[in-house]
Amino acid sequence: MIYLVFSLAVLLLGGLIWQYRKQSRPLATPPSTADYRPLLEQHVAYYRSLSPENKAVFEARVHQFLSHTRIEGVGTTVDDLDRVLVASSAVITLFGFKAWSFFRLTTVLLYDNHFNANFETTGKNRNILGMVGEGGALQSTMALSKPALHEGFANESSKENTGIHEFVHLLDKADGATDGAPEYLLNNSHLKPWLQLIHASIRDIQANRSDIDPYAMTNEAEFFAVVSEYFFKRPDLLQEKHPELFARLEEIFQQKPLESNPSDIAD
Repeated sequence: MIYLVFSLAVLLLGGLIWQYRKQSRPLATPPSTADYRPLLEQHVAYYRSLSPENKAVFEARVHQFLSHTRIEGVGTTVDDLDRVLVASSAVITLFGFKAWSFFRLTTVLLYDNHFNANFETTGKNRNILGMVGEGGALQSTMALSKPALHEGFANESSKENTGIHEFVHLLDKADGATDGAPEYLLNNSHLKPWLQLIHASIRDIQANRSDIDPYAMTNEAEFFAVVSEYFFKRPDLLQEKHPELFARLEEIFQQKPLESNPSDIAD
């Protein structure tokens, strides 16, 4: 597990990921005492699939995320369900790593609709569902379309989830580059085969031989985010149709989503 030790060092040095036990700045809000279990049971299929022990861990991590990250509405209100869905998107992505969180992500902005590159919800080119800040004032901020966030959890038969997609981009970014190659999560000997698998899969999409969302053809980073949505939303179907991708994503996320105890949790 040498690569996991190296990965942890990388994450501690940069990016938006941090260890729970290394918290050093004040919490964004006081720790919540709200009972989110009814909302999780009703709206988050991933949570429902967990063992009772892992459900308790998931709940604690939702509270932990919401204690350091503000969820703010832009042209819309924010309620407990909104908070639970944002936090669940983050927790699902990192659930295989018990000591990690997106601790440096200070704010998630929920927009009332799709938006454009200028974060406008009216006018032209409003085709963005989510975006992660790349620098300046937005480097610790994520923006999400509230309707898209909800749709990702409401439609449990789909392979799409906007919240998970954007948190995978953050995870990808932690080594300094959003490039679809999470170097800290893959054994070095597996990195080149992973990129080769990405390119072969993109060729299959181009040739209409794949059920993966064509948006994955945009680049390696988008492929990683899109296929990760598929992995967490429909692991059964991904394993059936793309067994090699499924196996590699189990390695990357240290999770076995088809089991009731899905996490091969790493320190």
